[in-house]
Amino acid sequence: MKFALPLRLVGLATVAVTSLAPLNAARAASIFDTQEVTQSSFIAVASPFNRGYTLIVMEQLPGKRTCWAEGGTNPVVIDNLWDTFDFSGHCKRNRDSNGYSIRIGDEDYGLQYLLNIVERNGDLLLVGTPRVGVQGSEILIGRTQGISPGTLKFVLEPGWRFTKRVYQGKVLGHVYFTQGNVGTPPPDNGGGGGTPTPSGFRDIGNDIYKTQIEEAVKLGFIAGFPENNTFRPLNPLTREQLVSMAFEALRRIPGVNVPAPTAPAASPFPDVPASRWSAAKIKWARDNDIVKGYLDGTFKPTQNVTRAELIAVMKKAAQYGKTLRGLSPNLAAKQNPVTFSDMSGHWADNLVSEMSAYCGVSSPLNERGTRFNPNTASQRNYAATATLRMLNCVKSEQQ
Repeated sequence: MKFALPLRLVGLATVAVTSLAPLNAARAASIFDTQEVTQSSFIAVASPFNRGYTLIVMEQLPGKRTCWAEGGTNPVVIDNLWDTFDFSGHCKRNRDSNGYSIRIGDEDYGLQYLLNIVERNGDLLLVGTPRVGVQGSEILIGRTQGISPGTLKFVLEPGWRFTKRVYQGKVLGHVYFTQGNVGTPPPDNGGGGGTPTPSGFRDIGNDIYKTQIEEAVKLGFIAGFPENNTFRPLNPLTREQLVSMAFEALRRIPGVNVPAPTAPAASPFPDVPASRWSAAKIKWARDNDIVKGYLDGTFKPTQNVTRAELIAVMKKAAQYGKTLRGLSPNLAAKQNPVTFSDMSGHWADNLVSEMSAYCGVSSPLNERGTRFNPNTASQRNYAATATLRMLNCVKSEQQ
């Protein structure tokens, strides 16, 4: 899909390691289940050991003595408070593969992948590497976003989170680095995760974009999953979902009329049948120059949208929204642009910078540091937030 700029088919495979690599070897269904946890109660760190680093996963027990303190940015340096007292009953510490492993969707990858720390390009990466005899690619799970003396915090890549292993209904101490399906909600521990929010979603209580998600859902341009009261904030957004969200957001501009598109008489793209649920909105977006197809003529409706592509659509949608209001499509800066540290030479460099000045539509990954991560798949929480910021900025424009 082309957006504001000529599209390059950028995706997770363009980085040194992939965020999700399918295995070729046969895998048996996991005998374990998962339980969601309060993310802020867990931390993964690179702890100096001999001449390298070892991975430690810590859990802060609720209502107990603080187990660690954080300082600095890029990287975040951890003060190991657990070394200053007997942490039994206050903290749980996992130091090897008996205590942590990788889980993707419904499958436990502990027997196929090992967790390792590697140093590359001035950064420490937490990666899953295939065990001997297993065919598969390296999986990127987190990074320290820099190197400094001391114990360093891993910032998990978008889509990854901590969960706990469950066996026959019993929650174990084993911690998963998890990507994919939502597990059993965490227990109510007196203010921890799992408490229903005003929107009814049990999985956004600790999400950095919680407030924006609730406002976006209230406005109605994005929805959750009523079958289990989840929003699934870390799930990636697809191309057709982005088109639908942009269309529904523009319909929330006061005083403008965006008619509901009718079912197209023919397929708007070869891979988008006229009968597909998103076909009418995709045709609308194509006809109004908000999106275009790939050079081969396809649209790839179910392919994940990168963060850069999301912003490209947000710019087109903002311009279209201003036009509907009878205003110039020019997007004047509302604040100082962000200087992102990883955008130089990227096709969306100027675009992302421009939209950071337009009410902060573009912002650093997880609102921390200076990295935008343009080629990373856009998660639902940030997609909802960026769309909300775009919509509110368009609504605030004056004649």
